[in-house]
Amino acid sequence: MTTPVTMRQIAERARVSIGTVSHVINESAGVRPKLRERVLEAIRSMGYQPSALAQGLRKNRTNILGMVIPDITNPFFPGVVRGVEDVAYKRSMRVILCNADNDPAKEASYVRELRSYHIAGLLIIPAAGADIAGHLRAYTSASVPAVCIDRVPLGWKGDAVLVANADGAALATRHLIEMGHRHLAVIAGPLKLTNAEERLNGFMSALKEAHIKIDPEFVQEAQFNTESGYRAALRLLRMLPRPTAILACNDLMAFGALQAARELKLRCPEDISIAGFDSLEFTKFTDPALTSVYQPGYQLGATAARLLLQRMDGMRSAPEQILLPTELMKRSSVARPPDVQQRVGRPSRSSKVSGKPKGRSRSSQ
Repeated sequence: MTTPVTMRQIAERARVSIGTVSHVINESAGVRPKLRERVLEAIRSMGYQPSALAQGLRKNRTNILGMVIPDITNPFFPGVVRGVEDVAYKRSMRVILCNADNDPAKEASYVRELRSYHIAGLLIIPAAGADIAGHLRAYTSASVPAVCIDRVPLGWKGDAVLVANADGAALATRHLIEMGHRHLAVIAGPLKLTNAEERLNGFMSALKEAHIKIDPEFVQEAQFNTESGYRAALRLLRMLPRPTAILACNDLMAFGALQAARELKLRCPEDISIAGFDSLEFTKFTDPALTSVYQPGYQLGATAARLLLQRMDGMRSAPEQILLPTELMKRSSVARPPDVQQRVGRPSRSSKVSGKPKGRSRSSQ
């Protein structure tokens, strides 16, 4: 293993003081051109790599962005992280990624710890039930900007980049209704999360538009994972009468619902239609291919990173919330309910419908 080159060794090679080497590296004071060139030549010949962290600590600000996500195993979040990282890399910024495991205490610990690293800014997808607005306010009071992605914690009035969750869920629900379903159920995410609450609101709004009332037990709250979606779907599919269609408010829960249907010997979509939310890449390859609301994960991350950099550059003043549109990707997991299938032909198997938010961006009040 190669021993790192030190500034003392550089100074000995260039026949200058350590202070002169430090001034050249940190551009902290004027150095005569001949001495500067000797130091730079020594640096090149010896392969010296200055510590970016040490330099940042001296300046009280690094080129590092902190990012906290709730669940690294959820396949939606890597696209968000990739969007952040691509934008950051182009600005010579680096990203520290922290996985909170949907644990508010762990999340709050990461938020506090990242401040000690003198990060330039923070991006966070808040965990379930987290009330960390106080910790985030500590960032803004220290002139370190923070941007929430996908969700906002209780009491947060700062920058955020979100998607049109209610519009997307309403699109999917209207599609199920247009296919002839009147016995609809929903598997909502944890309702302490703003995005889960918005998706449930979109589902209920579409039912109200169509003057459809459902049994309260047809609304099941679950976690945003496959196992929880599976258990919720088992409860729904064992009810009598059972629903003819289920909207699962993320794709992982929809995968669980598909498994529950198979276990109960129900065919999808002949016996039960299932729709999801996220439109992960592999939903096109499930059996059947999953109808799902597409939300732009990469764009969420990239937009949030740009907003953070603009805030760091002093280009924005008032807090801002940016709302991104959703689309309904119609695939083969949704069909007409059995009684309607006997009267009309089968539906088209693949298409998409745009669901645009009423406003692209709004300032927080």
